[in-house]
Amino acid sequence: LAGLDPAQPYFQGTPAEVRLDKSDAEFVDVIHTDTAPTIPNLGFGMSPAVGHLDFYPNGGKQMPGCGKNPVSQIIDLDGIWEGKKEELTWAHLFTGTRDFMACNHLRSYKYYSDSIIYPDGFLGYSCASYELFESGNCFPCPKEGCPNMGHYADKFKGKIDSGFLKLYLNTGEAKDFPLWRYKVTVTLSGKSKVKGYVNIALYGSDGNTRQHRIFKGTLRPSNTYTGFIDAEVDVGTVTKVKFLWNNHQINPTFPKIGAETITVQSGQN
Repeated sequence: LAGLDPAQPYFQGTPAEVRLDKSDAEFVDVIHTDTAPTIPNLGFGMSPAVGHLDFYPNGGKQMPGCGKNPVSQIIDLDGIWEGKKEELTWAHLFTGTRDFMACNHLRSYKYYSDSIIYPDGFLGYSCASYELFESGNCFPCPKEGCPNMGHYADKFKGKIDSGFLKLYLNTGEAKDFPLWRYKVTVTLSGKSKVKGYVNIALYGSDGNTRQHRIFKGTLRPSNTYTGFIDAEVDVGTVTKVKFLWNNHQINPTFPKIGAETITVQSGQN
């Protein structure tokens, strides 16, 4: 039984007989996407863990891509500006405003839909909080692996105990939503420190990523910097890593910074 952002108003905090609960089926997995308080934040989804597996994508409160205004939501959702001229009707306006107001809530079924297409996507990492997940404390997956949020969550059915399992992950702003998490560690080489940033792109047997920033600040040769990449593609076996750095201001000494070593760790294995 899959719960797609089960309702908060009139259900949160009620007895198990009234709301969704893990006792309702042999296996209950839940996707929480709109858990901010109903008052004053208009959150529609309940925040407590109520299933065998409870997924909190992006922390469960604010979904990427849902901060846009209603007009941009209309354009994204109804494809008004896809190379053809259409009339902006009241129906478009109503649909866009409705989806804007409930955007976080509606993300649950969109993630579920994408999960059918990506059986290995949407890995959920068991963690005490989203803040700890973001800092990298719950990476990589444990030896029993990580469950997949959505349609294939039941593959994890035989690996759960009697307690609640809270799982965190990040998603993209728009379809396609799944992201794959990597830990990248870079040790710098060079002769002088500079202020700037480090970008990394991964190339692999199954695809390549765009550039991702893993550090911004003072770059010191021989120092090691670690960052996490939520990549838009599962690269498979890493074959190449592109390292780029840049400084924030013109430096007449033309400093040179290199990558002495780069280590890439994928979350799933």
